Amino acid sequence: MMVRRRTVEHVFGTLKHWMGYTHFLTKPKRLPNVSAEMSLNVLAYNLKRVLCIIGFERAMAAMRLVGG
Repeated sequence: MMVRRRTVEHVFGTLKHWMGYTHFLTKPKRLPNVSAEMSLNVLAYNLKRVLCIIGFERAMAAMRLVGG
């Protein structure tokens, strides 16, 4: 549980920092709007990690292969 908590808490801490700590930016704050905002934040976080891990050139090459 401790390993899981350390792994997950870092991600949510980073996302909260990006979003301004306390709130979602969408107005009105309804579930579809907040869900879309959270999905975009998670996508940005994952893309940033991919770029840090494998680099821009390899990431672009992989996207070209998948995109057809």
